[in-house]
Amino acid sequence: MRSQKELALDAKILETVKSFGLGGKTVEAVKLVLEDDEVQAMQEYANTVSIMRLNFNDHGPVHMRTVALNALIMMGLLRDAGIKTNLEKEDCGNFDDSLTAVFLAGILHDLGMTIGRQDHELHSIYLAYPILDRLLRKVYTGSLQKMVTVRSLALEGISGHMGSRTIHSLEAGVVQIADGCDMTKGRARIPLIVAGGPRPGDIHQLSANSIEDVRIFPGKEKPIRIEIQMSSEVGLFQIEEVLLAKIATSTAKIYIELYALVDNGEPKRYL
Repeated sequence: MRSQKELALDAKILETVKSFGLGGKTVEAVKLVLEDDEVQAMQEYANTVSIMRLNFNDHGPVHMRTVALNALIMMGLLRDAGIKTNLEKEDCGNFDDSLTAVFLAGILHDLGMTIGRQDHELHSIYLAYPILDRLLRKVYTGSLQKMVTVRSLALEGISGHMGSRTIHSLEAGVVQIADGCDMTKGRARIPLIVAGGPRPGDIHQLSANSIEDVRIFPGKEKPIRIEIQMSSEVGLFQIEEVLLAKIATSTAKIYIELYALVDNGEPKRYL
């Protein structure tokens, strides 16, 4: 059974993809993945391992849907600004193909948490591969080259989401930043309940619990503005240690404005 939050995110993802008015490859991929029982089961177990066994925050179906949605929104803003994706620039595909790869990377990027935290992005690659292969053969029936291209790009996005491995495509860079943007206190709520509250001296839990909202919308100087609303300045730690680190190594960095606000105060600009 999918939770109400998961179902709401499913609806937002599908609505966002349909709003692009594209040829339908991404829409088809979205429907196939969101209806796939194996993907859902793996996402749920990833969350069990993350929260119950490792005492980490959400790495399950809600998180992976949120990252996918963040990435789709950013891709739309880049498109509106006239920025070409790597598949478009290299004449390997169109925006719909890039969007499909980005969505798939976002929705599958943390499957490796079913095994453990260390090198989980690498575990995610071989766990996602057969799923990508199975679903993309349906989306790209009769087009082996396009299927291989989109599958490879999605795997790059998965492998690079931690920011610890060099990526080269704009699409993978978007996934990396989209992952870093999922930092609201809701993501840390269940681990905090399980742990009985933040542990003394645990700056990560305290910081995450102060993030009220993350908004992604058009910037004034650059295509994408990321605005983080916090209840306390301790949330700056989360921005500076997690999100900024991912943006710093992302191929999409040059298109990002980053602001932080404490209790609706004056915005602090990072980028």
